Amino acid sequence: MATRYLRFSLGLLLFIQSAIILTGGGVRLTGSGLGCPTWPECTPGSYRPVEGQVEGDFHSWIEFGNRLLTFVLLLASIIAIIAVLKSGRKDLRTLVLLQLLGIFGQGVLGGITVLTNLNPIPVAGHFLLSIALVAAGITLYQQHNKKFIKIEKISLFARIHLLFAITVIVLGTIVTGTGPHAGDVGSPRFDFKIQTIARIHAEVVILFLLITIAYYFVGKPSSETKRLIRILGLLSIAQGILGYVQYFQGVPELLVALHMLGSILVWFAAWRIWLSATRTSTPITLG
Repeated sequence: MATRYLRFSLGLLLFIQSAIILTGGGVRLTGSGLGCPTWPECTPGSYRPVEGQVEGDFHSWIEFGNRLLTFVLLLASIIAIIAVLKSGRKDLRTLVLLQLLGIFGQGVLGGITVLTNLNPIPVAGHFLLSIALVAAGITLYQQHNKKFIKIEKISLFARIHLLFAITVIVLGTIVTGTGPHAGDVGSPRFDFKIQTIARIHAEVVILFLLITIAYYFVGKPSSETKRLIRILGLLSIAQGILGYVQYFQGVPELLVALHMLGSILVWFAAWRIWLSATRTSTPITLG
């Protein structure tokens, strides 16, 4: 029972951490980033949208809904902390408490993005912090019935592979902050030529794929790591094809949303590869 409760609470936390990235993407794709133009209030004098007070009530409710999901995430984090404390798993305490701290950090970053009229730097930071929290959530979930033991000698391929995975994600945020879906029509953009930064992003993705292939055949990964690399390879190829299609189709919202979902799945796979390559595990029975 204790194991199931811990698994459920950590799984719920990971799910909502991932979902809030997608809803944040929905805010950007609908141009609702400034639907609530103030923070922490939504509109002056009110924490929720007030009809007619902001141009485009639809955008206000979209942004307000995303803000509300943060409180759901906060609740899930508290549930996870209680589950970890009740389980007696001291090895999980620091990581689950950092989830709570990260959620408060997201609230502050979210406020900064609004107060700076969606400046692309804090917007990118908002997304990257979510990616870090998802990585921590994956680690927590995978440890719900086992204890990780770090491997002393980490493969150079594993390090390079993770570095390129992170680089791909960072470049993706720069592409977004340069392109048309930065959250609001009037929000500032990175001062790059979209064709140039999109090409750089695509070239790094190709390098990432080549490194993944080399890791599989030359890096001597374990059988479990090989399995995860195969999954990542398929996801990356699909993501790359989708990226090219959306670019040449003029980045329509639906394809951009699918590309964002793909980026989360690729990150899931890449982080699981890192965990597999850098840790061994010992089963734990809680009852």
